[in-house]
This record gives sequence, structure tokens and C-alpha cells, in this order.
Amino acid sequence: MLNCDRLQRRKARVNMEGALVARDQVGIQDFVLLDSITSETAFLDNLKKRFNENLIYTYIGTLLVSVNPYKELGIYTKKQMENYMGVNFFELPPHIYALADNAYHTMLTEMNNHFILISGESGAGKTEASKRILQFYAVSCPSTSLLDRARDRMLVSNPVLEAFGNAKTLKNDNSSRFGKYMDIQFNREGEAVGGHILSYLLEKSRVVYQNHGERNFHIFYQLVEGGEEETLRLLGLERNCQHYCYLVNPIFHSIAEVERYLTAGPGCNKSSIPIVMQYLFGIIGSILHLGNVQFENLSAQIASFLVIFHHTHFASCGLQVLSPFSVDHAIYARDALTKALYDRTFTWLVNKINESLENKDSTKKTVIGLLDIYGFEVFYVNSFEQFCINYCNEKLQQLFIQLTLKSEQEEYEAEDIEWEPVQFFNNRIICDLVEQRHSGIISILDEECMRPGEATDLTFLERLEERLGNHPHFVTHRLADQKTRKTMDRGDFRLLHYAGEVTYCVVMHQAKNSIVKHCFPPTEADSKKRPETVATQFKSSLMGLTKILTAKEPWYVRCLKSNEDKQPGRFDHVLVRHQVKYLGLMEHLRVRRAGFAYRRRYEVFLHRYKPLCPATWPHWRGVPADGVERILKHLGYSEDEYKMGRTKIFIRHPRTLFAIEDAYEICKHELAAKIQAKYKGYKVKGEYRKKKEAATKIETCWRGVQARKEREKRAWAVKVIKKFIKGYMTRHQAATTDNSEYLTFVRHNYLTRLKDHLPKTVLDKSTWLTPPPVVKEVRELRVVHRCCFHSVKEPKYCCSISLQLKGLTSELFKGKKDSYPQSVSRPFVDTRLSEQDINMRVLQMIRHERIKYSIPVVKYDRNGFKPRPRQLILTQTAAYLVEEAKMKQRIEYRSLKGDRSVSGSLSSGLMGLKGWRHGDLVLQCDHLFEAVTKLCVVANKRNIVKVVQGSIKFDIQPGKEGFVDFGSGQEAMAYKAKNGHLMVVSASLWCGCCRC
Repeated sequence: MLNCDRLQRRKARVNMEGALVARDQVGIQDFVLLDSITSETAFLDNLKKRFNENLIYTYIGTLLVSVNPYKELGIYTKKQMENYMGVNFFELPPHIYALADNAYHTMLTEMNNHFILISGESGAGKTEASKRILQFYAVSCPSTSLLDRARDRMLVSNPVLEAFGNAKTLKNDNSSRFGKYMDIQFNREGEAVGGHILSYLLEKSRVVYQNHGERNFHIFYQLVEGGEEETLRLLGLERNCQHYCYLVNPIFHSIAEVERYLTAGPGCNKSSIPIVMQYLFGIIGSILHLGNVQFENLSAQIASFLVIFHHTHFASCGLQVLSPFSVDHAIYARDALTKALYDRTFTWLVNKINESLENKDSTKKTVIGLLDIYGFEVFYVNSFEQFCINYCNEKLQQLFIQLTLKSEQEEYEAEDIEWEPVQFFNNRIICDLVEQRHSGIISILDEECMRPGEATDLTFLERLEERLGNHPHFVTHRLADQKTRKTMDRGDFRLLHYAGEVTYCVVMHQAKNSIVKHCFPPTEADSKKRPETVATQFKSSLMGLTKILTAKEPWYVRCLKSNEDKQPGRFDHVLVRHQVKYLGLMEHLRVRRAGFAYRRRYEVFLHRYKPLCPATWPHWRGVPADGVERILKHLGYSEDEYKMGRTKIFIRHPRTLFAIEDAYEICKHELAAKIQAKYKGYKVKGEYRKKKEAATKIETCWRGVQARKEREKRAWAVKVIKKFIKGYMTRHQAATTDNSEYLTFVRHNYLTRLKDHLPKTVLDKSTWLTPPPVVKEVRELRVVHRCCFHSVKEPKYCCSISLQLKGLTSELFKGKKDSYPQSVSRPFVDTRLSEQDINMRVLQMIRHERIKYSIPVVKYDRNGFKPRPRQLILTQTAAYLVEEAKMKQRIEYRSLKGDRSVSGSLSSGLMGLKGWRHGDLVLQCDHLFEAVTKLCVVANKRNIVKVVQGSIKFDIQPGKEGFVDFGSGQEAMAYKAKNGHLMVVSASLWCGCCRC
């Protein structure tokens, strides 16, 4: 067998309650899985553990237990509703939305009627639970404009009925003082199309009397404190509750009453009540005025009553009317009239709401009923109302046990599982004690109310003692033993209910039960039969409700109060234990655990636990029942621990299920690791495949690019070769476009070779390289060679020799400037300006210095970059920048230091001279190569030239830098750009070339 002890020692243990959430942290979410089903302590401890974690809902099978937290938990949002829509009942943690959704979908699937019974003590949250269910159906059901109207009417009927039927009690600020059963009608598509409301036992005595600390129905305070001034004026009312005898304990402030009034008023209009609200409030106002009617004795036999209105218009008016009643009878008649008037108004209101909710479509509909009824009540003084309420709860408990046992037994029989009888408290004996014909308490009370003569509450108590004296669940002060008498008054009787003993005071039982004939004239039907008393009417209504509920499938919500003081986070063990007892939760748990703690359909069980057996994982191809049995045998369980039904698996003990779940948790992690490994492998393979495909595409594209480049190179080479061959063939002809490039190439090649093979002496004529026919200038070169020779003893060439200058130019610019190859064939000259071009005054200023070279240039201002025409004159000692007769700048050669002295651009013949004390000079000339070469030779510095790629950086003044940028355009220009740089634009697409 599976090692349960080892598995249960695991830290992360989970329980089976739908999704089987961690049981060590939040308790057990389904009480069916408790090990001890007879221990109230274990039951309460589990409730408290979950309550402390703000988990107010717990299951007992399909029954939902709700503990009122007395605070907002944020668990009723629209997102929460969406989470519970269409999910399995046990798939998510317990929630009232889960119960409502499963009742709805079961109704649609089986096309039968259902009801949700919401019960609990006053203040336990029954009305709130009913609201939440209605809100869930309003969001989850399909909707159209017509359906939305029906849905809205159902929603707004709640605040209307709360205003007229709810009141503040000692235990609850919004206690329902009537029982309500509401049918929600659905069509075949699951759309809410209508509804119907039944009300039970309105506590109309509250209109005329309230216990200390309690209040009248909300509507009275809403009218007085929240009504409009004009409405109050028309009704003769004042905005002060203390002026009205029926309104006591005005505890709430008017702001809250105004909010309630605004909720109730529009709700009445939306419910299509045809009478205007002023008329309805007029009845409420008349009841308040009736309460202020006062009586006084005029003689022994005659009483009169004085009507006093506490309104300014009637303060001095009084009406005296003679009446045959005594003061007590007059007060009784007034209160009876008031109660009957309010009761019939409430009944009329319910009927009008039903008319607005009625669906006249004759097609078949299914319904979900909501029964929100008063819970078991035990006060310090329990009167006729508590007797009826507790009788109602007794009947519902009987129905609850019967339906639960019936459903359990039917499930066992359907699954062919042997039914084991369940021991539970059958409260039929108490129901018979109350309702049995001729001998029940209600029958005895009716007889006393109808008996001629002086029937009092004490004679009623005597009749009870005579008829029921030997009943084990009935006792009075006279019948009780000495110890019990100390806890009872002489006018009390005690019933032993299923929830415990309750002592009732017989005072006013007959008065509250009687039908007051003098308030309203009897109808023809009433005159032919014996009128029903309040208790008999309630009993008949309860019988009818029982028949309605018996014909439907039940769902249960049991509401519990966590404490009497409505304090958030406080869990009162004694109070909760009492409620658990009288709600019969332990009995229900024992019924649900009759034999087997867990049952699930084979498909569901197999789907969850198939990883536990290699034979069923990952797919089971056979019958689900065989797969389940294979799993259990693989885990090593004996046949007495489970039973195989026709469609379900039944597991006897919770520990067996926990062991299966623990094994599943271990297996789940192992499977998760395997799945992760498979997925990671799959993902890596996919990424590798993608990268490989991408690499292949890149390689293909790259090869295409290279092939296209190669094709372009070959096409270019073919053109060059063709052109070269054509030039060679036409080399002896006059210069044309076909042979000009060839002839230039021949000259350039010859001069390049000649540079390295110049003769050593003037007399050496044999070492000259044989020139090609196209080079006619060789004779001139020889003459220049002889003229430039200075001394035979120390052969030295002058710096102005063209070939040496060309060699220096090649060292400076070859491979650095694209336009250099085109400049090789262009010979250098000694100077670009003659003495006649230079101003005489300038010549006089530099007469002691020999002019080596001069050239016209354009100088750009360092700030605005405005072009200025200048003359650049190179002498033996310095370089001068001249403007006509003015000497603008003088730069001595020794100040030109390193590669910071001169810079050349790749476009537009631009260069910069570094070395002037006031900043660098930016110059532009047409013969850049010649000018820079001459400067290097004259200054005897070859390392001062730096060819800059891109922008040129220069010093506008010491510590302040400037920049020269280059671009291309339709025409050549130079200007100051927006960024403050000098922008030089070439006339063609810039390729790094400049004219020299």
C-alpha cells in the first residue's frame, strides 16, 4: 500500500476541494474531508482558521457555509463573477458565485427547477447573500433590451421590499422582518425573463410597538427624515421622528435616511407601480397620524378619544368623539387598524411588483427560487413572532434533512452502492407538537382565540398543560422540576427544538393571533367559513412553501454570525457553536459522510489522477471506470477503502484521498520537470532552426551582393580594358575622348618611373629613361634638369624642381585624397602671382625677404565665416596674408608645430593654417596640392600636413573651437549653418575630391 505516513510528512500538503488548494494554510475547504465528523471542536477550528484568513466560505458537499466578516473583502467584483462563470463546482475555492453558477447550469442541463435556501440568524448575512446571487445572475445571464428591463426590475425590487419590510433590531441594522421567496424564471436559452415573489409572516406588530433599542420599518424614517419638504407639508408631517408615537429610538442621522429614500423611491417607479409615490407615502403618513391618536376616560362606561396632530397647522385643534370602548379597547382597535392597514399595503406592494415581473409568454420556463427567510431566534423574551419563526425553521430543518437524505440515498441507489442508515435527530416530533391537528399548539391557540367567554393568555397556557403535559419536548413552570422552575416565569412554556431549548412568554399570544373582525368588513367568502387566525395562515403558507420546495432541486446557503457586536475579525466560539448546532450543520455533515467521504465521476477522477499510473498516462483508451480501477490498484489500495459505482468512484476515508492527492503533487512536479525539459528542448530546437534559416538567408543575400559586386567590377574592368585598347590603337592620333585617358596614364606612368631614375650628373645622358612617343615634354625636362643643377662636386637640386615637388606631393596626399591621381599630370608653377599682381607697398614691406611663392586665396572669417579675398605670399622666413596694400596676418614658419599646423579637407580645396597667435586661419584655394607642397618645401617641414576625413576642427580663438562641415548640392557654396559650423557644399556628389 502507498506509504501514507511518508507523504503526510511533506510540508506542502493539499486537500481535495475543487482545485485542492493548500490545506495546511487555509484549513479544509470541504468539511466532508474532515477526519473527525463528530467533533464540533474540529469543525469550529476549521471555520476559525479560514475566517482568520478572510476566507468566509466553506463547503459541506454542495452546501455553502458563510460566516459574516462584518467588513468589505473585495470578493464580489465583476472579475470574480467572470472567474466563476461556467466552471465546475469544485474547480475553484468556495464562493457563493460558484453555488449560483452551478445551480444555473444544472437547471439548463437537466431542464428542471431549483431553489437556493438561505437561512441563518438575524444579522448573519442572508439578505446580502440573496443580493449577491441576484447580481451574479444579472451579469452572467444573456441579455437583451427586453431582458434587461426584467432583470433591472428584479434588482430594484430588493431595496423597495427592504424599505417596507426591513427594520433595525438588536442584532441587525437591516433585519428582514418577513420571509421572502422569489422565483427567477428562465427560458430555454438561459435568459432571465420574469419572476414572482411570495412573502411570509410580515411582523406587522412592529408598526405599533418596538423593543428597546429597536426601530420601526425603514420606510417611516425615510419619509420623515428624507422626504421632500413639499411632500411632508402635504401629509401634515414634521421632520422630527420624536413627534410620532410609533417612531422611537431615532438613532440614525438624516443623511443615511436620505440615501435609503433615494434608493427606495426610484425603485418603486422602476417596478411599474401605477400609483404615484405620494399616495403610497400618504398611507404611511396616515399611519403615523393614527399613532398620535390619544384616549382618555370620560366616565366608567364611556370613553372618548382626542385626536392631536403635532403639526403647526393643527396644534390648537382637537376633535372629541364619544365611543363605547374603554381606553384599552380603543388603543387595541387603533393598533389593530394600523397593523392591518400596513399589512395590506405591503401585500399590495408585493402584488404590484409581481405584476411588473410577470412574463406572459406561454412557453415552458425553468425557475431558480431564492428563499431568504428569518433564522432561528432566541431572545431574552420570546413572544408569538419568535414562536412562528422558530416553527418555520423547524419545518425547513425537517425538509432539509429529508431532501439531503433522499438525495444521498438516491445517489447510492443509482450507483448501486449499498446504503448505510444514518443516525440523526429527526425533528418530526417537534413539528407535530406545533402543527398537528386538534392536538398541536397552533390548534389549541386557535381554539382559545375562537372560544366564547373570557379566554386569556393564561387559559391558553392551561390548555397547553392539559393537552401536552406528557410530551417530552414541552414543559411549563408548573410541570417543570425544581431546578428548571428557577429559569422560568409562571406565564412561560418551553419547547425543546432541534437547536436547543427556547422559552416563550404567552402574553399577547391570543391578541397577535386573532383576526380583528371590526377593522374591515368580512367578504362573502369569509362569512361562509371559519376565519383563519394568523398562526393558521402562516402554517398554511408554510405547507404551501414546503410543497413548492419539495418539487425543486435544493441548494443550501447557511449564514453564520461571527460575533454579536459586529466587530470585524472577531470570532466568538460560543456564538458560532450555538449557530452550528441549531442550523444542523453537524447532522448534514454526518449525512454527507454516510459511508463515503468523496465521490466523483470516473471521467473527472481519471482526468486528474491519470499521471499516477504508467498504464493510464498520458492517454487512456479504454473505459474510464477501468482506468480508475487500474490507478487505485497501482497505488495499492484495498477494495474496502473504495467502491466502484456505475458512473462514480466512492472513497471511504479522507486520509485515502489526501494520500492520493499528495502522490499526485509529487508526480505533478516530476511531470512538470519532464514537460519543461521537453519544452525547453523544443524551444531551443525551434530557435536553432530559426537561426539556421536566418543564417542561410543572410548567406544567400550576402552571396548575391558579392556576386553583383563582382559582376559590376567585371563590367567596369571590361569597359576599362576596352577603353585602354581603343586608346592604345589610337595613340598616334590627335587627342580624343577615346585616347585621352590612355595618354594621361602613359605620361603619369613614365613620370613616376622617371622620378626614381634621374641622372646623377649633367653630362650623364644615357641614364634617361626612353620616353614613349606621346611624351613630348622629355626634352624640356632635360633642359630643366641641367638648369637646376647647382654644383658638380655636391649634386643638389633646387626646391622648385617640379619632379621633386611632385614626389613630395605624392608622399603627402597619395591614398588620402581621391582627387590626387587627377593632379599628377598637372605641372606645378613657380608662383601664381607676378610682382605686378602684388601691391607695391606690400613689396616694399617684405623687400628684405625673397618671395618664394604666392597664390590668391579666400579667407573665411572666424566668427561669421564671411569669405574675404586675400593673397597668400610665402617668403624665406614667413607666410603673409595680404589684402591689397594691407598686411593682415604674418605667420612665421617656426610657429608651425607638428600636425596641428596645417590641415586639408577632402572637398572644395579647403585648408586650415594653425600657428597664428589669435587663432587658426581657414583658407580656400584652387591649387591646393601645389600650395601645400610649396609651403612644406619653403618652411622645410614635411610633418605639418594632416589630411582630415569629415569635418575640420580649428581654433576660432584660444580656448574656443570651430568646425567646418562638407556636403554636396546643385552648386558650390559656403555658408554658416544653423549649428554654427561653416558648411562647404560641392557642386557634385561629394566623394572626397577637391581641385588643386
